[in-house]
Amino acid sequence: MQKELRERFNNNFTEEKYQAYLAQLENLHPGALDFRNAETPVFVPKDFTQKMLDACEQIIDVIVDPGFKSLTERAIPKGVTIPNEKEYSDFIAFDFGVCENEKGELEPQLIEMQGFPTIFAFQAFHTAITEVYAEVPGSHSAYLNGYTTSTYVQLLKDIVMGDLDTANVILLEIYPEQQKTRIDFYCTEELLGIKTVCLTKLIGEGNKLFYETNGKKTEIKRIYNRLIFDDLHQQKDLGKTIDFNHPWEVEWVSHPNWFYRISKYTLPLIRSPFVPPTFYLDEIKTIPPDLHNYVLKPLFSFAGMGVVIDVTRADIDNVKEPQNWILQRKVKYADVIETPDQPAKAEVRLFYFWKEGWARPKAVHNLSRLSKGKMIGTRYNKDKLWVGGTVAFFEK
Repeated sequence: MQKELRERFNNNFTEEKYQAYLAQLENLHPGALDFRNAETPVFVPKDFTQKMLDACEQIIDVIVDPGFKSLTERAIPKGVTIPNEKEYSDFIAFDFGVCENEKGELEPQLIEMQGFPTIFAFQAFHTAITEVYAEVPGSHSAYLNGYTTSTYVQLLKDIVMGDLDTANVILLEIYPEQQKTRIDFYCTEELLGIKTVCLTKLIGEGNKLFYETNGKKTEIKRIYNRLIFDDLHQQKDLGKTIDFNHPWEVEWVSHPNWFYRISKYTLPLIRSPFVPPTFYLDEIKTIPPDLHNYVLKPLFSFAGMGVVIDVTRADIDNVKEPQNWILQRKVKYADVIETPDQPAKAEVRLFYFWKEGWARPKAVHNLSRLSKGKMIGTRYNKDKLWVGGTVAFFEK
């Protein structure tokens, strides 16, 4: 996005450098890197960064409003409401597409958001390695609001660990060793000293939860939650697992209910020039005649599953539960990243952390993703180069 830095990077790029870079990432935890890393980072100019931050603050104004929880009660599917909900989400991620407006200018457009963690730990290592590989100048940083690698990691520790012993805090996932993001679990263990525990290994006694390590049963007092309940409900042959509707004496970071409250469900509540007009399907009185300019999205899905990009009236008519769908105005991703063949599109995910006692969350870090397909994500970019996960470096 910044012409001078882009030209310098592209001119200096070699396949040998890239393979050496990948080897460094792979060596963090051999065999655990299960998603493609792009050949290049993203260089973001100051004015574009500010537009993203301004949009986030407008959205956060809605989230911190006293009426937000009542507005989002319907976001939580029946039977999924978990006890002991916090009054805020410890983590929020905002996904912005780098888009082109009607004047041909670059602007951010919010694609999705989630009150849920992402690959926070891996991204600390990833950033440090990418910074050297891409020879990023001191005028740019992947961190926001003055955070650095050390202060970012310390904040992550403070939020996840609090004042608890590491033995009493776990990272929870279902079959973690099978997840594409498992490298982040191992990086989290490395940075925080906590164990990754599979849902199927939890032990419930009375109102307390335990896990076993080295033959010893240890109480769980806090769960760093990486378990996506939408994913869980698609799992087969799980057998008997913990009933999370039970009032377990455990804290959640972030609480599962916030995964739904801050999500696609929230988009119709936002008014911002950087948030595409979005509507609950069951509340639309007249179907827009230009459906080709909209995207149809299920509220309860993940990783782009179920999204209809080229919407027709038949697609609308075939929706069985319109209260669980949204219709969102399409955005025009810009072909913004020059590559050796065709240009790539980009998304930037901003990490917001919300520490206890803060009135609002703060922007701290990011990840970026490059695509040459219709959608962002590995399943839409198979056999393409200069696509995949990366990091954005913001002009200071």
